[in-house]
Amino acid sequence: MIFVSREPLKGSLERFKGSTFFVKKSVKNLFIKFGHYTFASILIIKREMIIPKDDAKAKIVEIAREIFTRFGFKKTTMEEIAVASRKGKSSIYYYFNSKEDVFKAVVEREAEEMRDELKVQVLSIEDPVDRLKAFFAFRLKKLKELSNYYAALRSEYLSHLEFVEKIRKNFDQEEIKVVKQILEDGVEKEKFVVDDPALSAVAIVTALKGLEVPLFLSREKSNMESRIDNLINFLFYGIVKR
Repeated sequence: MIFVSREPLKGSLERFKGSTFFVKKSVKNLFIKFGHYTFASILIIKREMIIPKDDAKAKIVEIAREIFTRFGFKKTTMEEIAVASRKGKSSIYYYFNSKEDVFKAVVEREAEEMRDELKVQVLSIEDPVDRLKAFFAFRLKKLKELSNYYAALRSEYLSHLEFVEKIRKNFDQEEIKVVKQILEDGVEKEKFVVDDPALSAVAIVTALKGLEVPLFLSREKSNMESRIDNLINFLFYGIVKR
């Protein structure tokens, strides 16, 4: 309980705000007038104990990512996310409107992770042939790791979520754009013979989609890598003897 003189009330609050303490914004609703003084019950928290909103939200997303990866969207509950985050359920709803909202943040985080690693591991490669090969391998291996992102892209039972269609459209457009740019660079450097890079990019991306399931079903890493190598050789050299 704090006793604040009625006259310097505002100034007193300003001094609290500038000190090592934080005064709750809704404090004006807690004042009770009594004689020459105003009594105020104020929630005071040391600043070092306060977690910035963005950091707290990011932490929830990382924890939710682990839970969604383990149990899937359908079986995961907001209660489980709250318990794992060591927060009350109401605290989770402070940052997110619904379980769908949390899942969207998780999927967007994984999509961002894939874009960032793509730039480092693939797009930085100078030779277009090596770059295209690296793209095939990276794309198939990374999608298997990012199970929530992949579920949003391919799972039929998630099609009803509003954001999923946009995620899928963006993914297709980004993939086609990357492959098209690699093919155009290869043609310019006389590494590839491609009449229509745009159409060829669509065909390659479509072929990759069709091979995802059999590749992902392979549980042995060496077996999966062997299948990826065979896929790359087939796409590059076909089946015609040269």
